[in-house]
Amino acid sequence: MDRNMSFYLLTDCHYLSKECWDEGLPITKRERGDQIALKTSPQILDTFLEKIIADKTTDTVIFLGDNVNSGDMNSHREFRNRLQMLKDAGKNVYISVATHDYCSPNGEDECFQKNAVRYTAAGCEPVPFMLRSELFDFYEPFTHRNALSVDPESGSYVVKIGDKLRMIIIIDNGNGRSHCGLFEEGMKWLESEVDRAAEAGDYVLFAVHHPVIPPWEVYRHMADFELYGGYRELSALMCKKKVRAVFTGHTHVQNIRRFEGENGRYFFDISTVALVNAGGVMRKVTITGDGKCTVESVGIDKINGVDTGEKTRFDYLYELNFTGLIEHALPYVKSDYDGFLTMTDGLVPVDKLKKHKMLVKFAVSKVEKLKMSSLAKLVNAKKLLTKEQYKNAENQKALESAFVLLRHIYTGNAPFTPGTVENTVFTCAAKRLDRLTNIFNIKPLKNLIPSGSSFAQMAQDFLYNNRTGDDDFIEFNLN
Repeated sequence: MDRNMSFYLLTDCHYLSKECWDEGLPITKRERGDQIALKTSPQILDTFLEKIIADKTTDTVIFLGDNVNSGDMNSHREFRNRLQMLKDAGKNVYISVATHDYCSPNGEDECFQKNAVRYTAAGCEPVPFMLRSELFDFYEPFTHRNALSVDPESGSYVVKIGDKLRMIIIIDNGNGRSHCGLFEEGMKWLESEVDRAAEAGDYVLFAVHHPVIPPWEVYRHMADFELYGGYRELSALMCKKKVRAVFTGHTHVQNIRRFEGENGRYFFDISTVALVNAGGVMRKVTITGDGKCTVESVGIDKINGVDTGEKTRFDYLYELNFTGLIEHALPYVKSDYDGFLTMTDGLVPVDKLKKHKMLVKFAVSKVEKLKMSSLAKLVNAKKLLTKEQYKNAENQKALESAFVLLRHIYTGNAPFTPGTVENTVFTCAAKRLDRLTNIFNIKPLKNLIPSGSSFAQMAQDFLYNNRTGDDDFIEFNLN
């Protein structure tokens, strides 16, 4: 390339129009169930778009699917208006689509739900929705209009976003239970487009909604169907053709993984957290004339038009995650049990918890008091700690450390590197789980463990960044 170029990438906006809900328990339970900021999704997106428009050095924006939350037409119209706003500001805009973006009343297309609804104060009512077959006509200015090539089966397409850079946006509608990815002819089309780019002397990047490499190894064994359906074939193709990166979403996890195939050839799966999640950021990708690619995360300090009180943007959104809701609500178990049930309704089985009030109170009381030093003794980790570490662990609550860990499930870059108290103790706890699983032959747990691995090894994925060192930043060369 003759000059540097850059683009923004956003995914999983899960936009929900205000026309689709009234304040009440139905929308609150839906928001808790989805664990994302549905009510304020328009304001969150608008705040990011304001940041993009203000950046005069970047003229391309890519959205990676699950653009709206429930496939309803009101949300689609408002989302398209925002894309047009970007275009009017001089930006080139391209989108992918995924299973939240359409409905399938007869079940002929795999999607998130059959029909779209409006949430009233007391229940819900049906509203017009988007079919999969209508998506590309509706979004034509932001998909195929400027495409160099289109795969007729999937709707995947190629666009040129720099004087020497092509982006292939792979449309992988489906959730993998039947098929999620390209069929045989689609893969032939994809390989031929990579070859065409090489013949023209252009770099190539891929973008696809579903992950090609799982964010954690256990993900593959718990939810293989949530991966791009042809991830093995796509991985082999990327290594064969030296395509250095694929940008993905869907998992709502901030994650960068390196895949190495035969002969040392490799690529990066750069997954971006959902825009409406606690760690919600977008990626800014910059490519220099000599092919150096830099990927960095860009967030927002506040949400325009939303009063979060004294809470930071992160804390406000974190309380919509499962772990954030539990962390916020747990102190109420002892002081206001009914309040605890109200706060977690839609997230936990409230009816069952009502029947076991005393048991839940007792369990929470014990867990809250548990110190890291006591847990270290319990899992036989004390001998691995220094005297100073153990002394510090006596003043450290295990639950607080656990929540620190859980806060990084979506945001990436967990802080517990090898040698820390937390890594040592939690690793020993995982080893204890390995032993119990083998002694009692607990098959559901055994099925989660990859061949040659263990819970102790898999725990490292969550304790610290054992992948590339930083889930928010990476540099590599496209050559």
